[in-house]
Amino acid sequence: RTMGDPIDYALDLFRRLPPSQVEENLSNLIDLCPDLLDDLLSAVDQPLKVAYDASTKRDYLVCDYSRDGDSYRSPWSNRYDPPLDDGALPSDRLRDIEVQANRAYDIYRDLYYEGGVSSVFLWDLDDNDFAGVFLIKKSQDVARGGTPMVGIWDSIHVVEVKDNGNTGDYSLTSTIMLSVETDNDKTGSISLAGSLTRQEMQEGLVLDRGNTHVVNICSMIENMENRMRTLLSTIYFGKTKDVVNDLRKRVGVKTLASQRAQQGAIASQLGQ
Repeated sequence: RTMGDPIDYALDLFRRLPPSQVEENLSNLIDLCPDLLDDLLSAVDQPLKVAYDASTKRDYLVCDYSRDGDSYRSPWSNRYDPPLDDGALPSDRLRDIEVQANRAYDIYRDLYYEGGVSSVFLWDLDDNDFAGVFLIKKSQDVARGGTPMVGIWDSIHVVEVKDNGNTGDYSLTSTIMLSVETDNDKTGSISLAGSLTRQEMQEGLVLDRGNTHVVNICSMIENMENRMRTLLSTIYFGKTKDVVNDLRKRVGVKTLASQRAQQGAIASQLGQ
C-alpha cells in the first residue's frame, strides 16, 4: 500500500484514539468508510468475545480469524454458528493438529490463568504449511484484596508455520490487550487500558514425534507471554505507579512542617 491509501490513514487514526473505545471507534469508522470493512477487521485487534457451543457445552472465543460471513466456527465441534453449509474448514490433517492444540492450550490456560477461556483456530496454506491463532481471555471483577474492580486480559497470538519435513520455521506475532478499571475511596476512579505487540521468528526447530508443531508453537507462546507479562509489570505499570506517586502525595500540613523542621535541624548540625 502507498502512504496515500485510506487504510493507512484509518490505522494511523486508531493509534491516536483511546484503546478502551476500540470497538466503538471501529464501528464508527466502518460507517464512514464501508469499503474498508475487511481491511479494518483484519488489521485492528478487538477485545475477544465469548460464545457458547451447545453441542459440546463449552465456551469458545470468536474473532475475525474464525469468521466466515456472519458465522463463527467453534474449535470444539468444528461447526459454524449460525450454521453455514459452505464455511471454510481446515483439512483433516490440520483439524487433528487443531484438536491437539486446543487440548494443550486449554491446560496451559488453566495452569497460568486459573480461569478464563481459550481457543485455537488453524487454517491451511500452500503445501503442508499452515497458520493459526491462539486466543485467551480472562476477566476479573474483584481484586485479590477484595476491592471491586473490572480487569480484562486478551492475548492474541498469530503464528505462521512452514513445514520442512523434520523441522519447522515459525513466525509469531503476539498482542496483549489489557484494561483495568476501579473506583474506591482509597484510589478514586482509575481507568487504564492499552495494548502491546511483539514479533518473533524461529527457524529449523525439530518437530515432536507426531510432527504436529504443537510443542514448538506452545513453547514460543509461553516464552513470549512471560516476556510481555514482565514488560507490562515492570515498565508500564511501574512507570504509571511512579507518576501517580509523584502527583498525589497525601501528606498533612503538620506532618509536612515537621518533616521540614527535622530536615532543617539535620542540615544545621551538619553545617557545624
